[in-house]
Amino acid sequence: MKTTGVIGIGDMGSGLAKNLLKNGFSVTGIDPVKDRMNAFTDMGGVAAASVAEVARAAEAVFVMVMSGNQAKSVILGADGLAAHLRPGSAILLSATIKPHEAREIGQEMSGSGVHLIDTPVSGGFPGAQGGTLTMMAAAPDAVLEEFAPVMQAVSANIHRVGTRPGDGQTIKACLQSLIGAQFAATFEAAALAAKAGVPGQVLLDVFSTSSAGCGVVNNALEKIIDRQFEGTGSHINTMHKDLTISMGLGEELGVPLHTASAAMQIFHAGRTRYPDGDNWVCTRVIEEIVGAELHRQAKP
Repeated sequence: MKTTGVIGIGDMGSGLAKNLLKNGFSVTGIDPVKDRMNAFTDMGGVAAASVAEVARAAEAVFVMVMSGNQAKSVILGADGLAAHLRPGSAILLSATIKPHEAREIGQEMSGSGVHLIDTPVSGGFPGAQGGTLTMMAAAPDAVLEEFAPVMQAVSANIHRVGTRPGDGQTIKACLQSLIGAQFAATFEAAALAAKAGVPGQVLLDVFSTSSAGCGVVNNALEKIIDRQFEGTGSHINTMHKDLTISMGLGEELGVPLHTASAAMQIFHAGRTRYPDGDNWVCTRVIEEIVGAELHRQAKP
């Protein structure tokens, strides 16, 4: 049984901690937000005063932060994980960052004796809380085998997508370009239905039982017709950041991303108009243009 740690105990990291504890692992964690730390200790986690303290207490540490710069700081800083984890331990980079940033972290860690598993996740807030995340794991096979129990505690699907840092992040960038397009199409379809006077429940019934129905579409439409635009665990900043990474990879490789580009602009608009909203709040921007709202039941 390995001791574990979590850096970043927000919507996603709290789910990692919850399911590690549920599966019998001890978990030491840290987050700058006091309320998150209180919730973490209430569930049985051990609060740390520094990243170095997490490292000294754990053999496997999940890094679930927002940006590449944050990941570099907590992993490579003087008080970071790489400097204080014992040789043979592992850092599980579960945050979504740019592929080249993951490669740079791997290069800087070379010779440290600490393993780096590049494993961004998909499944959002429900997947994190339910322990059903999909992991895109990149590391040598022996490392993935050794730390499989830790990963299985938080994931229902672990895909071995490569052996090098950056391989996992590359797959995630491809995935987010698709998810962003699915979101954007759902937002537009919802506004179209609203303007036509279609009840939201009717639209959901049809979409969810058609070939277009999927977790992304169905969940977004549920939130839209119930007018749940904040506090659902899917803040717009995260998807906006992820699409920025996808667009950057496309530019780096010379790949045109026409549909993802359109989605990017929809998320730009949503984030500018409603900076505290969740992904589905983009629909409100379109609704404001057309002068109609989609509710579960049509208004008389």
